[in-house]
Amino acid sequence: MDSAYANGDTSVVRGRNCCGHFHKNGSCSNAGMDPGQFEKWLNGLSRTFVADLSVDQKGAFLDRVIASCGAEQLTHLSTHLEGLLRRDFLKLLPPELGNYLLSWLDPQTLGRSCRVSKHWNKVIAECDEVWERNCRIIGYNSSEGSDDEITSDNGMRWKAVYKTVLNQLKKLEDESAFDSKTLQGHTARVYALNYYHGKIASGSDDLTVRLWDVASGQSLKVLDTHSCADLKFDDKKVVTASFDSTVASWDWDTGKRLQHFVGHTGAVFCIDYSDALQLLVSGSADMAVCMWDLVGGALLHRLTGHTEWVTQVLIGWCSVNTELFQAGDAIIFSMDKVEIRLWSLADDQSCSLTKIISYPSEQIHGQTFLPRLQFNSEVIACASDIGVLLWSFRTFELLRRISIADCSNVFLLGSGSKFTLLLDANSLHVLDTHSQSVVSSWKLPSCRKSKRGSNFIAGDVRWLNGISGQNENGLVFAASTPDHSLHMVCWRSENR
Repeated sequence: MDSAYANGDTSVVRGRNCCGHFHKNGSCSNAGMDPGQFEKWLNGLSRTFVADLSVDQKGAFLDRVIASCGAEQLTHLSTHLEGLLRRDFLKLLPPELGNYLLSWLDPQTLGRSCRVSKHWNKVIAECDEVWERNCRIIGYNSSEGSDDEITSDNGMRWKAVYKTVLNQLKKLEDESAFDSKTLQGHTARVYALNYYHGKIASGSDDLTVRLWDVASGQSLKVLDTHSCADLKFDDKKVVTASFDSTVASWDWDTGKRLQHFVGHTGAVFCIDYSDALQLLVSGSADMAVCMWDLVGGALLHRLTGHTEWVTQVLIGWCSVNTELFQAGDAIIFSMDKVEIRLWSLADDQSCSLTKIISYPSEQIHGQTFLPRLQFNSEVIACASDIGVLLWSFRTFELLRRISIADCSNVFLLGSGSKFTLLLDANSLHVLDTHSQSVVSSWKLPSCRKSKRGSNFIAGDVRWLNGISGQNENGLVFAASTPDHSLHMVCWRSENR
């Protein structure tokens, strides 16, 4: 072209509406229609295509057009078809309708759907109600009051919470959630154990009480005491029940005896106390329950009526109004091997028998209540030789009986709305409270298991109401062993 212009030949020019090639005399057979004519033709063709052609004719027409296309037209067609055929309905729908559709998907399908695109992953992760509902279904425990923190982040954390809960449940199922530890220090049989705020207290035939730190396994304090059948403690004191028929309280810091409670005529097997009420309750082989002034040491009341050794006492508070109790009432529970007694405690600390719970069967011969009695303001639970029994505190009707193999050797460590923790001769078992299926089992070494239940304990049992990601740490279970040591089962730390 440059040489043609140099020679003054202007016959080779580019047509105004041509195909883009050089043509002599400016003429081009591919120059196309005038824009106005093209628009009129295109509208007529579209009307004919839509209104006059059958489905088969439309297909035949498109086949003919595609066959007539060159590379440029086919590329153009491919680019536009992809956008038409792969429409993302989550982008097109209003967010509320998209979330509603996603709410019908199970968690596994939601997880796979996150891989479709970045947009889908973002939408699903922010689908607050869907992930919250799935967290509830698999057993998330929101009783710690953390819901506001989660929902304040546009729901992004609910998916993370779901993953945390699911991961912990899988660890329980594959028996990788726990670790074992051994504490050594006592030189004779350990009869009594108690857990409080990350610490264990143990009482032994070596006439000492030891305080242990669960996290480090270190012995923090050693007190010289009397023989110990049961104990309870807090940060300042420890209260011990003894086979010598007495109860005593001791100062952790000085080791001195603060008070001596004398009044039983048989071995004292169980105790509980309340600083708020300044009350100590004890149960004995003399089949009596004694109420004491915790500070002054005076015997306030001697409750009788049991026909067997009293193996457990418990101070609880009523949080709901029932026919027998009012919200805020203090209640004393006392248990022997055939019945559970509930005593109402008045403001002046007078006490009266209000309810007796016995076996749900008339055939009571040979049936025995086993440790440990549990009360959570809604449900009363206890193991027995016919299974774990759960009663409604409102109506005292039997809600459920969890039947397990060899019930006579199974002890209840804790019962929650999601899980139940049981101990048998060889293992620790986590059961689904509703389905009664075994979620996890943990093999134990040889441990002492008193029929009074004083030498084995559960740790923090809040996780039995559901996994929260916060309560799954520290002590799960502890028991004394024949070599006088303590065997602990703890939650496995995250860095393992």
